[in-house]
Amino acid sequence: MNLLAFDTSTDTLSIAVQRGPDVWDHTGPGGAQASAALIPAVRSLMAQAGLSFDTLDAIVFGRGPGSFTGLRTACAVAQGLAYGARGGQGVPVLPVDTLLAVAEEVRHAHGCTRVVAVLDARMDEVYHARCEWDAAPGRWRTDADFGLAAPEALQPPAGWTVAGNARPAYGERLAPAAPHVAALPTARALLRLAPTLLADGAAVAASEALPRYIRDKVAQTTAERAALRAAQSATGTAASAP
Repeated sequence: MNLLAFDTSTDTLSIAVQRGPDVWDHTGPGGAQASAALIPAVRSLMAQAGLSFDTLDAIVFGRGPGSFTGLRTACAVAQGLAYGARGGQGVPVLPVDTLLAVAEEVRHAHGCTRVVAVLDARMDEVYHARCEWDAAPGRWRTDADFGLAAPEALQPPAGWTVAGNARPAYGERLAPAAPHVAALPTARALLRLAPTLLADGAAVAASEALPRYIRDKVAQTTAERAALRAAQSATGTAASAP
């Protein structure tokens, strides 16, 4: 399977390209730099893998929750690249929850199977979701709705691990009695999740690929519009903003 995956939901930019069993990845500064760095890094990895956008089976992106600008940047780039592939016929887009990717990252790295995935939401709040690994079918079970709460309000069940990037910001305010593991929603985690999600029919057309917000925001920033134009330029095909 040939896949391109990227996440710009945090202050770290994560990109990975899979060609069959082989994976190439890139990690760099995210945040405000993601919109400028994403397209060149994607093209570089695609070249290293010997792939063109026309040969991709799907484009995978972290849909959120996370940074508003980061989510819209990832969505805009995924849409633009997907629209332009295969001579404008397009390729499927697979939006993946970032909290699920956090859980998958700690399962793969540390063997954790009961995870409260947490990402810093700023404004003295955290995004959170309970994710439990079911080994028999080999898939995650997660909360139907992700939460947004003050760090003190998070109360993990006994025996569950809190994983994510929020502990440095909130310290002992965040689930002080629970074990903690630092983790981010990496592109490699997105690639590991992709086969099951694709088999479940979670891929969508580019026009239906949307970010997942927990807070509301409607304005598109200058950086987000620039990312969309860059994606259009990369494939030579016009695309519409999310």
